[in-house]
Amino acid sequence: MKKLFLLAALITVTIAGFAQTTDQRRKIEVTGSAEQEVTPDVIYVAISLKEYMNGKNKVDISTLERQLQKAVTEAGVAKEDFMINNISSYNYIIDKKKKDPEFMASKQYRIKVRDLNAINVILSKVDDKGIQSTGVESYEYSKQAELRKDLKIKALQAAREKAGYLLTSIGEKLGGAIEIQEIDNEPMGRPVYSNMMFKSAMADAAPQESNVDFKKIKLNYQVRAVFEIAK
Repeated sequence: MKKLFLLAALITVTIAGFAQTTDQRRKIEVTGSAEQEVTPDVIYVAISLKEYMNGKNKVDISTLERQLQKAVTEAGVAKEDFMINNISSYNYIIDKKKKDPEFMASKQYRIKVRDLNAINVILSKVDDKGIQSTGVESYEYSKQAELRKDLKIKALQAAREKAGYLLTSIGEKLGGAIEIQEIDNEPMGRPVYSNMMFKSAMADAAPQESNVDFKKIKLNYQVRAVFEIAK
């Protein structure tokens, strides 16, 4: 009987303890956001080169690659910003009656640039017939980390301002922050997979410089905040 009484007393004390930890403060929960559009200043361009037959002679991939490598270097692209993405080969049959078709190789490259005009200059120095495709693969903003910090601060300030004017409208006063939570809406890398050609189809055409801005990125950050309603 004593054991049962002791157990009942412990349960009562435990329940009372939980009741005492319940937050009795009056609170208001709001979200704040901040956004900004920026122009990407880091662009990843995919270039695919392929071997081809020039009459009876094959223009091999090593020749095309040397042209591209030289053009990239002359354009001031850093060595680490020029890389091979993929290597493949396919059968190119000159005569359907031939049993041993020649293998035609192709290579895909990735170039990191800060200005799309640089790609026009690079491709103008590579054999047109050896260019299989070109396109923007992805892009980003180099100062995104600093901008992210600034926008999150502004989002939190917006949340506090919102809580303040909502409480003022009913004659209440804003207290301190109780809880702050970032809402996970981090923009992901943006693949584009465009097959747009940068270079003029005319081999002797001079590369044209463009003053058109690249498509902007909209960065948006949100914060959830809980504030105490002051007594």
